[in-house]
Amino acid sequence: MKVTIHKLFDYLLETTAQDPPECFIGFSLARSPRLKDFLPDLDPELSLDWNGKSFLGLPALRQRVLDQTGLSVPLESVLITAGAAEANYLLFRQLLSAGDEIVTEAPGWPQARVMARAIGARLVEVARDEARGWWLDPESVARAVTPKTRMIFLTNPNNPTGRLIPEADLQALARVAERHGIWLVVDEVYAGLEWAGPRPPAIAGMTRFGITTGSVSKALGLQGLRTGWMICQAPEVIRDAMILRENGSEIMNVLGEHIAEVALRPDRLAAALERARAEGRATLDLLDRFVADEPRLSWHRPQAGLIGLARLEGSDGESLARALLRPPYRTFLLPGSAYGLPHHLRIGAGGGPEARLNEGLDRLSAALRELPDRSTI
Repeated sequence: MKVTIHKLFDYLLETTAQDPPECFIGFSLARSPRLKDFLPDLDPELSLDWNGKSFLGLPALRQRVLDQTGLSVPLESVLITAGAAEANYLLFRQLLSAGDEIVTEAPGWPQARVMARAIGARLVEVARDEARGWWLDPESVARAVTPKTRMIFLTNPNNPTGRLIPEADLQALARVAERHGIWLVVDEVYAGLEWAGPRPPAIAGMTRFGITTGSVSKALGLQGLRTGWMICQAPEVIRDAMILRENGSEIMNVLGEHIAEVALRPDRLAAALERARAEGRATLDLLDRFVADEPRLSWHRPQAGLIGLARLEGSDGESLARALLRPPYRTFLLPGSAYGLPHHLRIGAGGGPEARLNEGLDRLSAALRELPDRSTI
């Protein structure tokens, strides 16, 4: 299996090898808490050995996962993983073979393209409609399914546009999966920060073929714990993923799982989400005003999550992003080329005060004035 690097990770590797940026316009996660915030709820006598623990993950954590998704499925339907990325990886590896087809969205999380290519599966992309706020048409997804299709992979909210798949569309997609007997995987890593309505239901509760993945990384800012999950009502999928994980990250991250369980306790979760929503909404308002004041930028404000795509007129996003990295700007911005959209920019509302977003936006504005506008040439 030859794994190629996707543009997003390649760009991150390249930029971290340089002098670190001073400002960040594009953090995708809420402000991260500190370890000291959890110490009062951790037992100092806690053994960090995993012997005698459930291979599926701490039962208390798995119950918290179900509670926050609102699902009423057996506890054995949850497998704890090293973040949502590992959950997706385990599913790609066990459910896809060479020659299979996987239907996904565009733009979407690049992991699907990397894994399809590595496995030898064919990636079939369904374009989201930018003119309609990056809407995904369930009928277009259905038309993309062939006898070779084994999986539909989506993100909800969408990474990178922040567009939500509403419940009615999820039900339509679930019917497609049922009709063809194919797996419908929905990555919900950005769930919990909805701005335009309630959180949509998890696909794992809508069909036996539905698989929900998620983590504590984004809405709770706990990316460093590397603690996520998959939820699936098919026992064979959970078991095979557990066996495959044994050959990778092995069993479990004891400390990370205990901290994640504390973070997902109802009172803590409610307070953390309230804080993240207040900060995120205020920052999105700031980004709205910034985009409205910049004649070369336009966007559809995200319906959920902390990132969105802005269209850049008269230039390509990568030229601007690379110019921003250099002095005097020293500002990080992810170009839309990371998602196959060269004339877009990914801008984000996460990171808290450490991101120095206001200063970064000033530098972006200055860079836009310096960048040649090819549409007028």
